[in-house]
Amino acid sequence: MRRILLIDDDERLAAPLAAYFKRVDFALDAATRPSEGLARLRAGGYDAAILDVMLPEMDGFELCRTIRRESDIPIVMLTARGEVMDRVVGLELGADDYLPKPFEPRELLARLQTVLRRLRPADAAPAAQRRLVFDGLEIDFDRREVRRHAQLLDLTGTEFELLAMLAREPSKVFTRDQILERLRGQSAEDLYTRAVDILVSRLRKKLEPLDCIKTLRNVGYAFTGGRG
Repeated sequence: MRRILLIDDDERLAAPLAAYFKRVDFALDAATRPSEGLARLRAGGYDAAILDVMLPEMDGFELCRTIRRESDIPIVMLTARGEVMDRVVGLELGADDYLPKPFEPRELLARLQTVLRRLRPADAAPAAQRRLVFDGLEIDFDRREVRRHAQLLDLTGTEFELLAMLAREPSKVFTRDQILERLRGQSAEDLYTRAVDILVSRLRKKLEPLDCIKTLRNVGYAFTGGRG
């Protein structure tokens, strides 16, 4: 059973969500304060976290930043009214996905399932692609590890999946819509495509000084190898 932690000060939200998630073998626990949520996450045992933006003690952005300093657990943020800046800030801080309030439990569950699916080892991948080595860069799909000049990088699940997708097909140009559809498992039509630019920027910063992701203006992105 997957265990999910909801951190939201709306006490009315947890019970109906927990009942809905239980249908698909997801156990949902809830914390109404960030301090309580952090203590539970540090104790371990959770597969993903759902964070509201508006919280007491600290807002969801600061909470996301704090969690990311300690863990790469998948994070879905609940953003008030779907504000664009809320989405941008959350993604820049390392959230894996976002969902505006009010939302349908079915959509939240679908987002969580997509994020968690990305964490499963790619058992169906050809043996030759279970580990890729470029100039200064090594990607291990079984361990879900990336090393730059032998140094282990701290990537989120979404960052790893983006790099893996690009590196498996060097020089192939992926449009933003293709990237969103592949990573989120749904049509990119209604999603905020700026999210891809934020994700690529975050990944590039972690890969520095390697310069291995090329931007094709107004088209998309391609992997060019571990140069640098």
